[in-house]
Amino acid sequence: MEKFFEKLDLAIKNDILVKMTMSKPVSKNSELRNIYVKPILLKNNKMYQFTYRYERRDETKNFDATQTIEQVRSLVPEVFQNVSLFTITEDVTLLVSKKGKPTLMCKKVQENREQDFSHDHEKQRLIDPTNPWWHLLGLTTRDGKVTADMQHKYKQICKYVEIVDGVMRQTKFDDEIHIADMGAGKGYLTFALYEYLTTHYDKKIVMEGVEIRKDLVLKINDIIEKCKDARPCVSTIHFVQNSIDEYKPSNIDVLIALHACDTATDDAILKGIRNNAKLIICAPCCHKQIRHEMEKSGKTDAITKYGIFLERQAVMITDTIRALVLEYCGYKTQVMEFIEIDNTPKNVLLVGRKTDKPVDKEAIAKQIKALMEQYGIEEHYLWKNLWKNCRTY
Repeated sequence: MEKFFEKLDLAIKNDILVKMTMSKPVSKNSELRNIYVKPILLKNNKMYQFTYRYERRDETKNFDATQTIEQVRSLVPEVFQNVSLFTITEDVTLLVSKKGKPTLMCKKVQENREQDFSHDHEKQRLIDPTNPWWHLLGLTTRDGKVTADMQHKYKQICKYVEIVDGVMRQTKFDDEIHIADMGAGKGYLTFALYEYLTTHYDKKIVMEGVEIRKDLVLKINDIIEKCKDARPCVSTIHFVQNSIDEYKPSNIDVLIALHACDTATDDAILKGIRNNAKLIICAPCCHKQIRHEMEKSGKTDAITKYGIFLERQAVMITDTIRALVLEYCGYKTQVMEFIEIDNTPKNVLLVGRKTDKPVDKEAIAKQIKALMEQYGIEEHYLWKNLWKNCRTY
């Protein structure tokens, strides 16, 4: 425990603290779910902003260095059992068991990190609600104010942009970035990312939203046309009516698919792989195909014999194989939670970043086959279709 506080003290003294998260409340009835800490500049003074995440609201308070350490000491382990400290050089995780036993894990950071001293209220304006498309999409009033019933959606959009931006900045692109948003729906997230990238990236952004519902595609393309005079930057975004499976892009640098239902997530991943996308970002959905395979086989263990655990196991197996298939095809994979976007069970983000490093395909294939055999899975949609009409793999 004291080792953790030593590291926290050094991170603050050496000015290398990037962010910190306190989670897993001791009390199950606590309305306070998490606390996020980050450095900020307040009237040219270094402070630390604490964002208290409650069930239905957020509160922020600012503390100086001494107060910050005092606050954390008062909260851990009495209020929270887990702490994640991210510095420029190291990731430090403190886990406290129910019996009060602390475990400290430290990992050196390989990538380059920078501190972000902006305030949360500044971050929430990653997109500009006064842009005309937001009113036409139903997010704001005519004068650019987010409507009361869309406040939560607005926060979701901003958090989504923040996450995708963080992923994209770790990838090298040419002067023109082609992005395909699969199953784009009403277009909120597509417009948000396009707006942010065209504003903050010194590159040409070409965005294509893929949506199977004709009425939505017609509506959104009409919005784009109406906005071209006021905002010429929308000239490189458009929507196409198509299924993910049948969509034939000319070029994809970044493929995005959020909650594409049934096996559409697999179709999206496969589309990115076959088009040699540099970056594949998916919020996977669903697990129905694998659950059906597991039920059909009749194989159960101490976990899967219970219905709710069978469902959760099917989710984990489905997404694990998806991640392994990406690795098999030369992608460095990362699986993370993004609860901040949407408080639903579908809170996993699967990221695949194309690399030139050699891949032990035989070892990965064995892992996939062993996992399928263990749970009586005859086929995984993505693994099966990777080979269909394709000699590459």
